[in-house]
Order: sequence, then structure tokens, then C-alpha cells
Amino acid sequence: MRCPFCRVDNDRVIDSRSIDDGANIRRRRECLSCRRRFTTYERVERQALSVVKKGGVREPFDRDKIRSGLAIACGKRPITEQDIEALVSAIESECYDNYESEVPSRAIGERVMELLRGVDQVAYVRFASVYREFKDARDFVDELEPILASDRAAARMVVGGAAMMAPGAAGPANAGDRAAEAAIEPRGR
Repeated sequence: MRCPFCRVDNDRVIDSRSIDDGANIRRRRECLSCRRRFTTYERVERQALSVVKKGGVREPFDRDKIRSGLAIACGKRPITEQDIEALVSAIESECYDNYESEVPSRAIGERVMELLRGVDQVAYVRFASVYREFKDARDFVDELEPILASDRAAARMVVGGAAMMAPGAAGPANAGDRAAEAAIEPRGR
């Protein structure tokens, strides 16, 4: 491996460890010429996978495009670089596992949204607004409605602390429970 600093091809491996559930190997190296250290990554070279865009245009699969889209959506959110890398690796693995040589861009975008929804709702809506090309505020509301509905349903399950209400039950029995339920409902409905 050629040193990125002095360009000499003479180094030794200091540390190797498996990453991404054994799919990649991270090697820490030291150049024997300049004594500087650097990191390299090894991954199995897979058959080239093409992404089929909306208009039928094909381009090579590029994990960096997924990473940059996720980084923008997750900006200023409590999501680490390791979290983003794990999402990218999961999506890449699924694409190679489920598709022979071509994967529709729609499948990638929908899977990114599915995974983001479970990680961070704000990042999910940010990604969805670009991916689904939101035109106005109504598009945001339409995308948020299922999330808010599931949050309201979950909140109804825990009304008044540990009290559980079965789905489809008649509702809260006393005024305190009705006040708690009213606080959960969105205003103006």
C-alpha cells in the first residue's frame, strides 16, 4: 500500500479489525519511511450494480450518494457518523442481496425512508421532502399525519401513568383522563 503522505510503498500493519459484521476490514498501517500512520479499508469487490433512475437512465451504484443524502437529512440531529455509516451499509447489503445487476432508485429511496423513520422522525421528514419532491406545506402535513397518528395511539396506551387502554376501548373514565387525552389530540380538530 502506498503511503498517502510520502508516496513510498513500504508499510506495516499495526492493527486489523473486522467492521460491518465482517463485511469489511479496517487496517491501521504505519509507513516505514516517514513513520506516519494511516487507515485503509478492505471490502469484497462485488459485481457492479446499476441504479435505474426514474427516466430509465442507469448509473453505477454509489454508496457515497446515499451517505451524503443521509448526512444532509440528519444534519444537526443526534445521529452519529457511525449511525449513518451503519444505515448506508445496511442499504448497500440489501441492494446486493436482493438485486442481480440493477436496482430501481425508488427501492433505494423507499428503504432509506423506512430506516430513517425508525431512527429519527425529523431526519425522515427532511429526506422525504427532497425524495418525494414536496411542493407545499400540505405535502409535509400528509407525510406527518401517519407518524402523528401512531404517536397519538401510543400515547393513548399510557394514559394516567401505568393505566393501559385496549385499542377500541370506550375511552377515559374520569375527567383527569379526558384532560390527558385532550392534551394529546392536535389543536383545531
